[in-house]
Amino acid sequence: MIEKTQCEKKGNMEGEGTEMKQESRFKRICVFCGSSPGNKSSYQDAAIELAKELVSRNIDLVYGGGSIGLMGLVSQAVYDGGRHVIGVIPKTLMPREITGETVGEVMAVADMHQRKAEMARHSDAFIALPGGYGTLEEVLEVITWAQLGIHDKPVGLLNVDGYYNSLLSFIDKAVEEGFISPKARHIIVSSPSSKELVKKMEEYFPQHERVASKLSWETEQIEYSSSCEMSR
Repeated sequence: MIEKTQCEKKGNMEGEGTEMKQESRFKRICVFCGSSPGNKSSYQDAAIELAKELVSRNIDLVYGGGSIGLMGLVSQAVYDGGRHVIGVIPKTLMPREITGETVGEVMAVADMHQRKAEMARHSDAFIALPGGYGTLEEVLEVITWAQLGIHDKPVGLLNVDGYYNSLLSFIDKAVEEGFISPKARHIIVSSPSSKELVKKMEEYFPQHERVASKLSWETEQIEYSSSCEMSR
């Protein structure tokens, strides 16, 4: 009887632990964000809030590798929360975007193209915090990749204080004018709240028609890599 009671207690404790723990479909999320902190403290607060949300769901971070601006805040907070951090950064940018000690694993790459490819390869989803040209270019590229069928990973905009309202309005205008299909508009998930955004991304299912299948893109990439090796 004592043995049975101990097992029951263990089962109850495990059940309680499971209830408290938030399971996620994502192992790693790539966060695009500025190497500047922005002019509003709300941007910095949002970076830390997002980091805490990732930690609470046991999600690791992939990001641009810098230790300054919003990049530094989100990476440090995720690392301090006990999750693994992968920073991918071109060697040329290391003196500019890394100050002091780095956190987690730093992957030095040759250029920006390789940086984006590695960030995408290691991630199950993408989130953009506020940022500048680089952040916009990165998030628009993974949206385009989703439309083309290269991946089917969720893409989210953390719309802090309406930062991305103008971009979303532009995309809606492109839908209205016939340049983006209404179904492809649903590739983008957005929310002002980290918790709500990640929840929406967990529930995301692609609605758009892909230009080509993911398998076709992967096969083409393998053939291209092989031909490059042969030509050397």
